[in-house]
Amino acid sequence: MSLRLPHLFLFAVLAICGSGLRPAAAAAEVAAPAAHNEVITLGGGCFWCLEAVYTELKGVTKVESGYAGGTVANPDYRQVSSGSTGHAEVVQITFDPAQLSLENLLRVYFTIHDPTTLNRQGNDAGTQYRSIAFYRDDKQKAAIDNAIAETAASNEWTGKIVTQVVPFKVFYKAENYHQQYFELHGEEPYCQLVISPKIAKFRKHFHDLLKTS
Repeated sequence: MSLRLPHLFLFAVLAICGSGLRPAAAAAEVAAPAAHNEVITLGGGCFWCLEAVYTELKGVTKVESGYAGGTVANPDYRQVSSGSTGHAEVVQITFDPAQLSLENLLRVYFTIHDPTTLNRQGNDAGTQYRSIAFYRDDKQKAAIDNAIAETAASNEWTGKIVTQVVPFKVFYKAENYHQQYFELHGEEPYCQLVISPKIAKFRKHFHDLLKTS
């Protein structure tokens, strides 16, 4: 049983109280990044995990949890969790390429999640947890393809890499209670048992890329 199941109850409570819900019309609207910044959208298991890691990466100016890759407009967490929308849990990362190269950002990505497990990460199973990387232009696609080849050659993972590489279409920001989840709920069992080990691995392998406090 996934350790995240208790949060389905949290969703129900929030739905009853009317908090944490967002107007459907505003779901896909994301402010344009500064001209010198770049944006990439990645999925690899629970978006809480990816958000927690990338928040600590030097050069990253914004990380938003959300949904992408499916066919249903303005999905909510319950719909995505059912597996019926085709969407994956993703993070949309805004970063300054003068401080952080896309290559290093992708090295982090292929280290902190297992790109060889189809439609799952650990106990989190379903197509919404698939490994998927969205590219916005040929440069991003080439960087993702190169990162996959580099990862395969490194023997970091023993299985075949199954990461989907697809063109970016639209990103739907997740409900407010999913944003900055580890920062706000770091003592919860899922955070301690799943997210904290990923952060520890990230800090060990990429200590030179950490933001300075």
